[in-house]
Amino acid sequence: MIPTIPIDISNLKKSYGPLKAVDDVSFSVNQGEIFSLLGPNGAGKTTLIEILEGLRKQDDGKVKVLELDPWQNGESLHKKVGVMPQNFTFADKSTPREALKYYSKLFGVPTDADQIIKEVLLQDAANILFENLSGGQKQKMGLALSLVNAPDLLFLDEPTTGLDPNARRAVWDVIRRLKSSGKTIMLTTHYLEEAEHLSDRVAIMNHGHIIAMGKCDEIIRTFGSGEVLEVRGSEMLADYLKKNTKLKISYDGAGKISVPLDQKHDAYFALASIEESGLDWSELRTKQDSLEDIFVKLVGGVMEEQGEIKHVVPSVQNK
Repeated sequence: MIPTIPIDISNLKKSYGPLKAVDDVSFSVNQGEIFSLLGPNGAGKTTLIEILEGLRKQDDGKVKVLELDPWQNGESLHKKVGVMPQNFTFADKSTPREALKYYSKLFGVPTDADQIIKEVLLQDAANILFENLSGGQKQKMGLALSLVNAPDLLFLDEPTTGLDPNARRAVWDVIRRLKSSGKTIMLTTHYLEEAEHLSDRVAIMNHGHIIAMGKCDEIIRTFGSGEVLEVRGSEMLADYLKKNTKLKISYDGAGKISVPLDQKHDAYFALASIEESGLDWSELRTKQDSLEDIFVKLVGGVMEEQGEIKHVVPSVQNK
């Protein structure tokens, strides 16, 4: 039976001399969800994932992966998980079908290579040498090999690095299909759009800490600036709006006027005032912060200078 909590860690710590790579981290990953771990280089993501995969021993804290201790029960765990490493590569003269058969022998398990190839949408390239595969096809082959042992849990490390937008979205389709089949997926990525599109929940890591965690929309609501009306216009129009509305008007000096919409009817007052001004304007739109905007806000500037996690709202953690 698949555990309802495939990954469960509590007060996890790992240091390298004075550097606290993982500093008192706690969270769990639920069965059947895609959970993305985000963070800048040096945040501690790689160390944390290596602990979960049984490749590195923690200094302190508790960790269970599929109800096993990754370090003490590594051999048993490795038979139950699938791993796609960053910058996946393989022997140039091997085809995806040959590679799957080879991995089947390594794991000592029967494998239906054609079924796995179909599952990752690689049918058209099953017999093409690895050196002749496109970037997207190579990533799909990496995904295929991670499925040889029919794992319940997948660790996908930067699965779309270096791919063009079309190839990236093709890999997204495969990841969604894996989720729909019941797989639990731990994803690390530098593409914030990717995390926002694929993830059930995300955790943002910085300086060894989890500084925000929850559903993407929860994190955006908690740390974002809310809905903003933007219009292209002159500084004269911005000044007019400041004088004739009670709204908080900002002007960036390059022709963009921003109006935070605390309430829906604020948009009506702004539009009415723009029209009454008689001044030229264009490119009216509303926008909200994306996960990328929040990421930049949290891992840069104030958050890094303070070195604290006080800004994390408890209600968006561990949901």
